[in-house]
Amino acid sequence: MSEPTHDLFPALRPGNDRPALTFGDRTLTYGQLAETAGTLAEELRSAGRVALWATPTLETAVGVVAALQAAVPVVPLNPKIGEGELRHVLSDSTPDLVLAAPDAELPSALAELARIAVRTTPGHPDVPAQDTAPRPTEDAPAFVVYTSGTTGPPKGAVLPRRSVTSTLDALEDSWQWTADDVLVHGLPLFHVHGLILGILGPLRRGGSVRHLGRFSTEGVARELTGGATMLFGVPTMYHRIAESLADDPGLVNALAGARLLVSGSAALPVHDHERITAATGRRVIERYGMTETLMNTSVRVDGPPGTGTVGVPLRGVELRLVEESGEPVADPDGIGEIEVRGPNLFTEYLNRPDATAAAFTADGWFRTGDMAVVDAHGAVRIVGRKATDLIKSGGYKIGAGEIENALLDHPDVREAAVTGEPDADLGERIIAWIVPSDPSSPPSHSRLADHVAAQLAPHKRPREVRLLDALPRNDMGKIMKRRLTAPATPGNSDG
Repeated sequence: MSEPTHDLFPALRPGNDRPALTFGDRTLTYGQLAETAGTLAEELRSAGRVALWATPTLETAVGVVAALQAAVPVVPLNPKIGEGELRHVLSDSTPDLVLAAPDAELPSALAELARIAVRTTPGHPDVPAQDTAPRPTEDAPAFVVYTSGTTGPPKGAVLPRRSVTSTLDALEDSWQWTADDVLVHGLPLFHVHGLILGILGPLRRGGSVRHLGRFSTEGVARELTGGATMLFGVPTMYHRIAESLADDPGLVNALAGARLLVSGSAALPVHDHERITAATGRRVIERYGMTETLMNTSVRVDGPPGTGTVGVPLRGVELRLVEESGEPVADPDGIGEIEVRGPNLFTEYLNRPDATAAAFTADGWFRTGDMAVVDAHGAVRIVGRKATDLIKSGGYKIGAGEIENALLDHPDVREAAVTGEPDADLGERIIAWIVPSDPSSPPSHSRLADHVAAQLAPHKRPREVRLLDALPRNDMGKIMKRRLTAPATPGNSDG
């Protein structure tokens, strides 16, 4: 089955004066984007694969559209990437050239690659006719996105064109996303959330996106007040929004007027959900996805609120929970590993047939490594990663996420993370890593343990509390639990 390249973005045509991309004071209409990206696409058609220096700029957006028009796979590069990791990505993906803004300073590791400067002003009016564009199959690779290498070097997940289109079209259904929507976000553009959902999503719908460059609550308020209808963010952004609402009536009004607020990349604490809804009357919708799968589930805009869940499987996505044995979870309330199957999945880890084979079951289910429960309505509640967030203590399977939410509900806790550590008696003991609201007067272990036990169950209380100035997070706001291995300052425990 083949897919005309221009069908990725039906509104991308000469003469269309609707705004497509806005970064600061720079805007391209669909007609201008068609001309600019079309010119660049002609330069790329002979390339096998291209790297993209993915700064949060208009040039990055133009570059990715041009590469997709040229049917050339894109390798987005994090501008903050370390030299060693960058060399690994380049040697693994072997791009023919690198796309970058004309004034971007590139690291020495990219010096050997041919560089094409991405221009945002139309080069000439002779845009190639649509029927001369290549027509790749839907399984042709669109992106190679590198995962964080928690257990080794990063792996390049090859995302085919069908995974992009199926996810964006399923979100159209779940979120009632239309050409009238204007999305605002300040997310990085080297990963699937900011780039594929946040840039390509609006373009696929024929709507527009306004990128803040750098996230700020002032920018969010300005754009939502100025006509934007949707906001994408990660929990750290929504936490900053929740913290600002009491002193910023303009922000309250801006959020209250939004059609859709979406959080992703990590779980949004229930406390922040509740504060935003109480102040604005708007609920934040969560969705669940991965680099390898794009989006799997979402709370539907026309469904129940789903606070604390990531909603139901998207159209076309199959989802099941399995035991460690691989058998489906039989207990309706039981925790299991999420496995998914559908057109949204990646095809392989580049150059890693062993890792690809290990990631899939014999009948094509992808092992996500995420642990969850599914309620009677089919809504999925993530309890954490299998490797770091599933704690086996005293014969119980315990998800770190629910303990974290309980801790965050305590007024003396600003940030919280929960891990398990080996224990001769319990198997694993629950450790709470806390950033106190007032560092000069941190909460005691007994107060926090009693608080958790009262909200959840006694066996879920933390056995030890460790105090930190801040939790380690990556660029997307996810807590990096593998770095939580020893107390930075003395904590307290039950002995």
